[in-house]
Amino acid sequence: MTIKKHFAQLTSKVFTKMLTPIVLLTGLFLSGCNSTAITMSDVIISEPLPIHYKQELHLARLSEILTAAQITNEQRAQLLYERGVLYDDLGLKSLARFDFRQAVKLKPDLAEAYNFLGVYYTLTSNFDRAYEEFDSANDLKPTYQFAYLSRGIALYYGDRAKLASADLQRYVSFLPSDPYRIIWQYIVESKYDNELALAHLEENAVNSPKEAWPTSVIKLYLGQITERDFLQTLEVNVTTDKQRAERLCEAYFYLGKYRSIQGDNHSAEDFYRLALATNIYGFIEHKYARLELDLK
Repeated sequence: MTIKKHFAQLTSKVFTKMLTPIVLLTGLFLSGCNSTAITMSDVIISEPLPIHYKQELHLARLSEILTAAQITNEQRAQLLYERGVLYDDLGLKSLARFDFRQAVKLKPDLAEAYNFLGVYYTLTSNFDRAYEEFDSANDLKPTYQFAYLSRGIALYYGDRAKLASADLQRYVSFLPSDPYRIIWQYIVESKYDNELALAHLEENAVNSPKEAWPTSVIKLYLGQITERDFLQTLEVNVTTDKQRAERLCEAYFYLGKYRSIQGDNHSAEDFYRLALATNIYGFIEHKYARLELDLK
């Protein structure tokens, strides 16, 4: 799930060529004698996503316009924001943060930029500053749904999970059929009351489309399928290498959270590393996989 999807009109879609997945060559995910445990032959990885030349060209065009064109402050702010999104997608967080900060100076009502800044403060565990940025986004644009998720996640990692659950409940209420929203509500609530979190997950699961791939994450968390069954869904409806890398980024992050909630932090860290290996920098699963490892 990517932040960029919430403002795709500002960015271009880029498709990249990746090598065929290969079997992971370590035994880090063996789980005892259980017949449903993951083995080496179950876990796959892809080559890290490379930078596409179209991304470089887009970045060059934006920089040229910002340097040479006669544009208004509002236009400049919008272009800075767009370039910041592209920097973020390429994993260039410092450059992205600089552009987002410049954008809000020129256009102080740009809620989406405040949200990005809040995410970056979350990733550095500067939670008080993160809350301020998310509050600004919510004050400026109460209908901007993604800020509720971002603030909820920041509260979760800032050890304020009960407060976080209110934001996640609000986020789910905007679109109850979105399985990603349901999953994050469970992750947040499981930190302080796993039984309650599972009850809410089961209740919310009826709204999740059966054909949607993330529904398999919900089934895994509810114990309706095994980890091995879950991994067998990773290739369903995947037609490009880029889609495969995105799927793996999400799947391994949520497997990491699953293992972590079960108390298996060692293998959880391995899954977070696999999520990071995809180089899908724009996905929140990639961002928070890094934070998970930094907080260990």
